[in-house]
Amino acid sequence: MQLKPVEKEVRVRATRTRRQAIVGLVGVIAIFAAACQAPGEEESGESEGPITVGVLTPTTGTVAAAGTDMLNGWNLYWELNGDEVAGRTIESIHEDTAGDPQTGLQKARKLVDQDNVQVTVGPLLANVGYAIAEYLETQPDVIGLNPVASADDLSQRTPVENFVRTGGWQSSTPHHVAGDWAFDQGYERVITLCQDYAFGHEVCGGFTNTFTDRGGTIVKKLWAPLGSSDYSSYLAQINPGQADAVFMLTVGADSGRVIKQWEDFGLKGEIPLIAGETTLEQSLLRAMGDEAVGLQSFGHYAEGRDSSATQDFVEAYQEEYDDVPSYYSCALYTGAQWFAQAVEDAEGDLSDTQAFLDTLRSVELEDSCFGPMALDEHGGTIMNVYLREVEKDEEGRLVNRPIEEFNDVSQFYWYDPEAFLDQPVYSREYLGEDWPTSCDAFAEDCPLEE
Repeated sequence: MQLKPVEKEVRVRATRTRRQAIVGLVGVIAIFAAACQAPGEEESGESEGPITVGVLTPTTGTVAAAGTDMLNGWNLYWELNGDEVAGRTIESIHEDTAGDPQTGLQKARKLVDQDNVQVTVGPLLANVGYAIAEYLETQPDVIGLNPVASADDLSQRTPVENFVRTGGWQSSTPHHVAGDWAFDQGYERVITLCQDYAFGHEVCGGFTNTFTDRGGTIVKKLWAPLGSSDYSSYLAQINPGQADAVFMLTVGADSGRVIKQWEDFGLKGEIPLIAGETTLEQSLLRAMGDEAVGLQSFGHYAEGRDSSATQDFVEAYQEEYDDVPSYYSCALYTGAQWFAQAVEDAEGDLSDTQAFLDTLRSVELEDSCFGPMALDEHGGTIMNVYLREVEKDEEGRLVNRPIEEFNDVSQFYWYDPEAFLDQPVYSREYLGEDWPTSCDAFAEDCPLEE
């Protein structure tokens, strides 16, 4: 196990003779330590013994259900596949981030400084991800696995070398597809209702940018704080006569509230709803009823996907936890699969952190519970995106069934990467409505009418 060096300030007030004696003693100790060093052991770290992983998920707070699913997915992989890879045992230590950036940062520091973990995995929310990524940037010998925190800039303008999207995604990626698709359905005017923090901004930006590229108009933008207990004031501002559809993004317990109120306000069936990935996520569908049936969303995970990689995972999860697995479960399961593949490819040697990070980035999964996955040269995930519809399975449980599949979707969608990265990250102030203005910004067929 590679230990974090401890820096000590030493003030020595002694004679030159005493200082020389100390130096000589240190030299003798160094020679003795070198002689005792095990064959094959690298000075920069260990290549034998257990690999300790710090698992950062929220198991209390607004997104506790999703965070528990993350932990379940991580544990399930090692239970099914064994906790030894390339001769090394994987040992996990869990810490609860509570879905809070400051708490998440404190727990990450604790795992690194006190528990001496070599690897971290997690967290969940984008804003917590940014906080932990910034910390890991100061800890270059720690390897960060990021299967969930989908903040766009972590693989765009401000990537962190040792924080890798192992089975992860970008907030805007599925929603670039959604905006393009919405215009193809004949929707020209859309109202957006998104949560007012980094993830909500990036999801709404992804939809808005491509939808307006095609010629669509966002007629009203509604922003709800994370943790809103009542959505009636927002839903009251949605007039089916003003728009052709509504695009919505919520997370955590907010999703159950807004979907129930969507039906209570008589909006279901009156105006089409296009939901973002997490609004109709499986960990939240469990608490919903018929109000969710028939609703559609875009995401990179569909538990109803007809593939052995997905269905074998679903069956194993159901047997272990008596629940349909969510995206969060699949993400940590895939993160473990990705990590195990990298450890195998590296023959268990994590002593050269940079070399192992290169190995991590080179992993390509031919299939997973998500589908095929790989990273682009910027560290962004290339993945499948699904248009999903909520239906009941044979046991009466709500599941997302894919009704359309979009393959090999890049974080830059149809844009030229350089032109895209010249723009700011999506935010309340920048949703891509007025960009691009020229076909020069596109890497593929230009949808603009120039």
